[in-house]
Amino acid sequence: MEGPQSSTHASLGLLLLLLLPLGPAWYVAAQRCPQTCICDNSRRHVACRHQNLTEVPNAIPELTQRLDLQGNMLQVIPAAAFQDLPHLTHLDLRHCQVELVAEGAFRGLGRLLLLNLASNRLSALPQEALDGLGSLRRLELEGNRLEELRPGTFGALGALATLNLAHNALVYLPAMAFQGLLRARWLQLAHNALSVLAPEALAGLPALRRLSLHHNELQALPGPALSQARGLARLELGHNPLTYAGEEDGLALPGLRELALDHGALQALGPRAFARCPRLHTLDLRGNQLHGLPPLQGPGQLRRLRLQGNPLWCGCQARPLLEWLVRARVRTDGECRGPRRLRGEALDALRPSDLRCPGDGHGDGDGPEEEREERAAARARAPPRAPAEEDGAAAPCPRACACASESRHSSCEGRGLRAVPRGFPNDTRLLDLRRNHFPSVPRAAFPGLGRVVSLHLQHCGIAELKAGALAGLGHLVYLYLSDNQLSGLSAAALEGAPRLGYLYLERNRFLQVPGAALRALPSLFSLHLQDNAVDRLAPGDLAGVPTLRWLYLSGNRITQMSPGALGPAQELEKLHLDRNQLQDVPTGALEGLPALLELQLSGNPLRTLRDGAFRPMGRSLQHLFLNSSGLEQISPGAFSGLGPELQSLYLQKNHLRVLPALSDLNRLELIDLSGNPFHCDCQLLPLHRWLTGLNLRVGATCAAPPSARGQRVKAAVAVFEACPGWAARKAKRTPAYRPGGRRTPIKGRQQGADQVGKERGRL
Repeated sequence: MEGPQSSTHASLGLLLLLLLPLGPAWYVAAQRCPQTCICDNSRRHVACRHQNLTEVPNAIPELTQRLDLQGNMLQVIPAAAFQDLPHLTHLDLRHCQVELVAEGAFRGLGRLLLLNLASNRLSALPQEALDGLGSLRRLELEGNRLEELRPGTFGALGALATLNLAHNALVYLPAMAFQGLLRARWLQLAHNALSVLAPEALAGLPALRRLSLHHNELQALPGPALSQARGLARLELGHNPLTYAGEEDGLALPGLRELALDHGALQALGPRAFARCPRLHTLDLRGNQLHGLPPLQGPGQLRRLRLQGNPLWCGCQARPLLEWLVRARVRTDGECRGPRRLRGEALDALRPSDLRCPGDGHGDGDGPEEEREERAAARARAPPRAPAEEDGAAAPCPRACACASESRHSSCEGRGLRAVPRGFPNDTRLLDLRRNHFPSVPRAAFPGLGRVVSLHLQHCGIAELKAGALAGLGHLVYLYLSDNQLSGLSAAALEGAPRLGYLYLERNRFLQVPGAALRALPSLFSLHLQDNAVDRLAPGDLAGVPTLRWLYLSGNRITQMSPGALGPAQELEKLHLDRNQLQDVPTGALEGLPALLELQLSGNPLRTLRDGAFRPMGRSLQHLFLNSSGLEQISPGAFSGLGPELQSLYLQKNHLRVLPALSDLNRLELIDLSGNPFHCDCQLLPLHRWLTGLNLRVGATCAAPPSARGQRVKAAVAVFEACPGWAARKAKRTPAYRPGGRRTPIKGRQQGADQVGKERGRL
């Protein structure tokens, strides 16, 4: 009869027999490690930091849970880049120069909890870039270049708790920007340039508890948008140019406990500004311009009011505030700026009887000088009013329009107006008249609006801008005339706006650059003339804009550019000439541009590049776009002189069968050769040699001969072994870099490279 012990031994023996065939394979898998990495298999951690890797290494143990790739040169994260690492829980891709995350890049990482993409170069996220991350709890996108968020981008992240988008370039949040983030608790949007939040921008965030919006450009409390996140407990709005907060801002947050409005420009606060925030406990108003404060109604649980750094006036008008602070048991840390007898006194150390007005009969200190001081302080405390507000009159606003006094924005968008209305508040900063019908804008069309900074006239059917139409707009910086019927501008059409910096004229009917009109704009920084009918650039076109930095001429009909046509704009940094009819690089026109950083020539029928085509900008150019240009031939000296500064070169989707070695381009960080029908024979050997010493992904594949079709030019060694001089060259060569990278399928690399071009301005 067998006992329990013998039965246990039999079971263990059977288990060992079952595991024995898997033992060696499991052991080998656990021991493998890329040469450039450090593998801690006991903890399932792999670190490949600062190794100049251009792709994800292919020998990472499958059971790895934490992968650290920070400080490499990945640039593109292709589709299914981590599909062989299904156990990953933490992935660190910081400082990897990532410009594109392809759709489906993280599919297969269903267990990932943390994805860190901070400090990269992302300017956009494709719709399905984050698919497959159903377990992700934290996403770090801080320190990128994101300019917009598309609804649905985060739709697959149902478990996400923290999303960090700080230190990007966001200016606007659209409706449903964070749709799908049902468990998100902390959203970080600090240090952007946000000035507008759509009313439903924060809809669909039922679990949100903390929202960081400090260091943005908000000029008014976006109450409707903020009130969508009704579960908020902490809201950070400091370091925004807010000047006023009142009940009309619509801040309704029943669970809010902490509100930071510090270091803004607050000059006044309405008594019911937070009446719909009944649980507010801490209110931070430090570092504003508040001379006084009314007793706050509504936040019955308020216990701490931070006022340090405000010019508080402790006259008799402050008695109600002091009495309320005592009655409500609210602690504060502010101190008096005046009158002189109380200067420097802590507000919470005073009694109501200490706050006296001249004539109260309390004795010492109530002289004429203090009376004058009190009256001056009262004037300073009064919130700014438009002229028509005197004597109780309502603020002016045209009948068909809406004027917000707090944000100083006036809008008549889409009201069917046939003439520019008048009677806006004199302190209007943004005037939105888009989507009306003004065939002609008359002289002095905007009287009394000398403080307007941004004027929107898009989609208004404008065919003529009369001379002096902008008269009096001395502070105008942004003028939007896109999507109209303009075919030209008279010499005096833009007079009256000497500070204009950004002029948007895209999608009109211009036949030439309105050079005469531009002479009235000595401060012009950015000129947008995309998608018009301009056919050439003449020498005088830019004579009046010496400060121009960005010039957009994409999608016109330009066939020629005269030598010296761009010369007057010696500070030009960005020039977009893509989608025109240029048959040659306009080398002569590019003379005299010492600051040019980016040149877009994609989509022109260039066919060939001759020697010295880009020599004039050799000392400055960093980014050159030549994709989809029908290129069939590139001369060996076409890029001569570009070596010192050129960082990225786009040659994808051309007709190149052969390409000389680009040995002078020794500082490239990105080169895209995908989508070219390279013929891999001995004529291509110099390019192959150059690519093998290049630590970059290039996307170049062989289209011929048939035996090499689909192979990477960089890796097609067998094709070139029979070429003259191969053996001698091989004996001398010492590889500059041992590719430890994973072999991404060619199709995946091609798609990733194509997507780069698509996201780079949809070239």
